[in-house]
Amino acid sequence: MILYPTIELQNGRCVSLFRGRMEEPQIWHVDPVEKAMSFVAAGARWLHVTDFDAIEGGEGNTAIVDAIIRRAGAPVQLGGGFRTLNGIAEAIDRGAGRIVIGTQAVVQPDLVKQAAKAHPDQIVLAVDVYQGRVMSHGWRAPSLFEPEDFIATFETDPLAAIIVTDIDADLEEAEDALALVTRLAGIARAPVIARGLARSLDDISKLKYVPGISGAIIGRALFDRSVDLAQALAIAEAPLEPAADFI
Repeated sequence: MILYPTIELQNGRCVSLFRGRMEEPQIWHVDPVEKAMSFVAAGARWLHVTDFDAIEGGEGNTAIVDAIIRRAGAPVQLGGGFRTLNGIAEAIDRGAGRIVIGTQAVVQPDLVKQAAKAHPDQIVLAVDVYQGRVMSHGWRAPSLFEPEDFIATFETDPLAAIIVTDIDADLEEAEDALALVTRLAGIARAPVIARGLARSLDDISKLKYVPGISGAIIGRALFDRSVDLAQALAIAEAPLEPAADFI
């Protein structure tokens, strides 16, 4: 299983959001580029970068994103405000390894289909789920889509991966946090990456045994040092041990 250490950017700073609220960021006083480089030095094979300002239509983090792409030493999975094919192509031309599309997949699904056709295995679908519905616009707007039907819309498109976020679990830390991602990983044709479920080494140990989950995004736990990245990578990338069969 691949771990994706994440850098979330707002106003040029590394942040984490509390319950998805952009107006209440937790600010980490570290240099974003140096932090990205430290993740790769610890052994990360991919980085995940989200530009919150781009989601709101701003371009203030572009230079930082480009510096991470150039200097970090690992491919970058980039999300934040991609609304056009030109914007997606420009980011890939600047060196992004993958582009994550969330809100526009809900409001403009043909954009995902066209982008996946133009850039096979470089487009990632983000599926944020709350109370059984796919959400858009930064967890603020519910759609009419159930997640299974939403994923089925793109089942023939050459996606690199599908990121699944269980917002209910993120908000309430539910005991059945793995239920949604397990179910969706069982039906998705593209590899599934879990987001919001890697808070501890034990979480990572559990995720790697869920069939169909190819990766997990981890952010806050690395910044508050509740998880050591080198240890987490060792767990995620270790060979699977035989599991007992239960009747």
